[in-house]
Amino acid sequence: MKRLKRNGPTAYAVLSIVASLLTMGLKFSAYALTDSVSILSDAAEGGINLLAGIIALSALRVAMLPADEHHAFGHGKAEYLSSGAEGLLIVLAAAGIIFASVQRFLHPLQLSNIGLGLGLALVASVLNFVTARIMLRGAEHFDSITLEADARHLLTDVWTSVGLVLGLGVLLLVPPRWHILDPVIAVVMASNILHSGYTLIRRSLQGLMDHALPDEEVREIAGIIEGTGGPGVGFHDLRTRKSGACRHIDFHLLFEGEISLRDAHEMSTKVEQALLFRFPSSHISVHLEPWEGGSRPRGRQVCLKV
Repeated sequence: MKRLKRNGPTAYAVLSIVASLLTMGLKFSAYALTDSVSILSDAAEGGINLLAGIIALSALRVAMLPADEHHAFGHGKAEYLSSGAEGLLIVLAAAGIIFASVQRFLHPLQLSNIGLGLGLALVASVLNFVTARIMLRGAEHFDSITLEADARHLLTDVWTSVGLVLGLGVLLLVPPRWHILDPVIAVVMASNILHSGYTLIRRSLQGLMDHALPDEEVREIAGIIEGTGGPGVGFHDLRTRKSGACRHIDFHLLFEGEISLRDAHEMSTKVEQALLFRFPSSHISVHLEPWEGGSRPRGRQVCLKV
């Protein structure tokens, strides 16, 4: 874990790619042994995991580029493009699984070597689970939606695989005519995968559309400004958004009386430092202005433009 953190978020994306290659090999081997469309659907999602990992690695490399003349706010939004593309791939994979399931339902086949195939699928699930947990820690450490999306996708794969193992495990105990349950199980799995893809696409669109930070973070920011500013200092027009791992915080800081520009600037710097201490990866813009009429404020205004 420490070595991965030292190498940055891209190391986690590489880990995801390696794990996807291994699990995809195990699952396609399981499909070759059993001829189960449910296992095929699970293996196909492993292929999507691999493609998503490659996209994530590319996006993270772009997102880590420093700000330049043409990208003054950095390249963090590349992460949303990655997670959105991954969500779309998940949806397409689910559609493919449903199509294959309908074909198998119309033209059922006898399954074979179910026990051995499920054993391989279970080993692949354990590998995916361990990888996903490591990536979630990396996503939290680097505040990366790309790593989180990839990890959540892997976890979805784990739970669908567990459901597959339990569902097909029942087929070991029933007559061959019940093997028609195989495509039914695959459709149930595809429905779960569709939900995962929709969630990723929705979150990615929110990021691209400059959706405000979560309500609890906005309240925390407001509390820090109020607590640091002290008597006679207020604020309004608080606006927030997030670009990759960077939070953007913009507000007007209000001062009463005949405060000097130097003192106002020092107070503004103090507030900025308090915010950066809590949210280190942030870009903060503060506009200084006097209270209207110079009268003492009765309360602080908070205007959330979301």
